[in-house]
Amino acid sequence: MSDVAEESRATRPQILYVHFHDLADGPGGERIYLHLLALLAEFTPLVQALPPDAALADVTGSLRYFGTDAPALAERIRARSGGLYGLRSTIGVAANPLLARMVAADGPPSAVRELPDDLDQVTAFLAHKPAAALHGVGPATARTLSSYGLDSVGRIAAAPLGTLQRILGVGAGRRLYDAARGLDPTPVVPAAPARSIRAEHRFTQDELDRDRQRAALLALTDRLGLQLRAESQATRALALTVRYADRSTTTRTRTLREATAHTPPLTALAYELHDRLALQRARVRSFTLRADELMPAERTSRQLQFDPADERARRIEAVVDRARDRFGPGAVRPAAAVSDVA
Repeated sequence: MSDVAEESRATRPQILYVHFHDLADGPGGERIYLHLLALLAEFTPLVQALPPDAALADVTGSLRYFGTDAPALAERIRARSGGLYGLRSTIGVAANPLLARMVAADGPPSAVRELPDDLDQVTAFLAHKPAAALHGVGPATARTLSSYGLDSVGRIAAAPLGTLQRILGVGAGRRLYDAARGLDPTPVVPAAPARSIRAEHRFTQDELDRDRQRAALLALTDRLGLQLRAESQATRALALTVRYADRSTTTRTRTLREATAHTPPLTALAYELHDRLALQRARVRSFTLRADELMPAERTSRQLQFDPADERARRIEAVVDRARDRFGPGAVRPAAAVSDVA
């Protein structure tokens, strides 16, 4: 390879999407995840946390220092994380975060996969992928696109921009148009994981029933609310991650009108996220609900509602919290909630 070609390749973006497998739930897993982020920072300062088990790393400026290429650097990261923490990891190597995510998911776990920065190879890689393989395309959007015959990334890429914008709206149509061509201008922004807490529900079998799904969400918001109040914390946002029968996932996040630890508004927002995903035919394996952007409860402001029902609910909630503190978390639970929360 000529010096000019070598220099050109060295200056192209080299993005790693790193997915760590087998991280335990709870504080122990969170501590190991922080150590893994610190390990990545030994290879590049441009590390963006994607809790609970992934991260993006821009290693473009690190390759000359380490005297190697991005796939070899990814193998070093896999070896280090495996040797230090006994964890498997899958790493996608590509020119942008979108493609790095997708190539990481393109096969069994525990591997390094590279998608070269070549237009023909990127086009061939994307052509036969389902629409839902594009990051940000959930089941509802995929069904909408499929109803127009746009059931693969290749067909989406062949559609005119105006058609996609009429179907999805101007902004979403433009983003999908670019993504179907493998374009993603999103930079890797160095960021540590924000303080958050989460709860997970795993169904005993892949669940199609909407009422059972909502009962699981009620159990999760009840658990999160109890933990927030016990720690004198409040949350500004909720993130719902749905894992499907094929092990793919979709995550949706929304911000609350005001920070809270009160279970009813948490439940209402969780139901809203669930409704927006339109999971009528989706076989759901698990839900993870994460409370993000935590802050001390004493710093929150509460809008007065002059609603006797709301005041009564808060008083009942305080009584229930005291009963659980004395007799255990399972002493009192919502009647409609399921009990098998992981």
